[in-house]
Amino acid sequence: MRVTDRMGYDQVTRNLQKNRSEMVDLQNQAATQKRVNKPSDDPIAAARVLANRTEERGSKQFVKNIDIARSFLEFSDQSLGELSETMMRLKELAIQQANDASASPETRRVVAEEVQQTFNQTVQIGNRKLGERYIFGGHKTTTAPFTTAGDYKGDDGDLKIHINKDAFVAMNLPGDKIFLGRGVGEDGIIRPKAETPKTTDELIEYQHEERLREEQNLMRQKDELPMRGPASASSSIEHKFVESKSPETDSQGVNILQAIKDFEIALRVNDKEQIQSSIDTIDQALSQVIHARAQVGARIQVLNHTTDSLQKAIVDNKGNASALEDADLLQVVSDITRTDSTLKATLETSGRVVQPSLLDFLK
Repeated sequence: MRVTDRMGYDQVTRNLQKNRSEMVDLQNQAATQKRVNKPSDDPIAAARVLANRTEERGSKQFVKNIDIARSFLEFSDQSLGELSETMMRLKELAIQQANDASASPETRRVVAEEVQQTFNQTVQIGNRKLGERYIFGGHKTTTAPFTTAGDYKGDDGDLKIHINKDAFVAMNLPGDKIFLGRGVGEDGIIRPKAETPKTTDELIEYQHEERLREEQNLMRQKDELPMRGPASASSSIEHKFVESKSPETDSQGVNILQAIKDFEIALRVNDKEQIQSSIDTIDQALSQVIHARAQVGARIQVLNHTTDSLQKAIVDNKGNASALEDADLLQVVSDITRTDSTLKATLETSGRVVQPSLLDFLK
């Protein structure tokens, strides 16, 4: 095969370009300390690195969501702690004023003033805000959930927040469940609200359960109605106490605000029997608050465990990405030395490959 001068020049040029390109890549790796600086360096590794970075950013966002939910729940726990202390104080007052040995009409009227202030304090706890959001208003976080009279203006919505893949946690407890006892069973545990029916069969079953629940409530209300007649004749105030003796909702939860009001009225009218019955009602209300606080604590614990898992996932993703894209500096320096020697050898041999031209002989 005939080798022309043109072929020799092209071969020298290709070798020099190859060596210089390799030297540039090695110098770039040494400067960035990354083996993969663009997808063409290692397509498979680059794809895995991008996937790890995407998962890492998602984990960091989940951690931010958890921080928001944790602050919301911790503030709710603090408020429920104050509410439980308030209920314990009411129980103490009820026990003190339940017998004539340690109480009198005058002391009961004085205690009634304290109970009235306790009612106002309870309403203030129900209207607590974290930042610009009310914590006990359900989905209605921009308006006060309770009026000064104790009427609830919020809803029973749960503010669910995304804490991990396919994992959500409600970061609030609606005020109607805690303060009014809606959705609370006889054991005092707050029940989650029923899910919205999604099919026709689920809707029929839901309507059937609603009818049964309404029939049971009607039967229970009939059993609790006071008997009429001479044997049950009493004053209008006493009759009011009989009706509000167990201020509970259809689901057996205690209406805490109503219980406090009934206790205050009993103290003002010096109704000893009603004061005694208020002890059990307040005790049940205290149990209701304690169960609500336990649910908040359980959710905080879930958030803490999820945070630990996410932090570990972030560290693992960084480690995997580092193993894929980080350069071995010792190997890079060794390759640079080798490539530099190769480049010098190429330059030295290029003069021999490129033969002298006719003009060199004419000089």
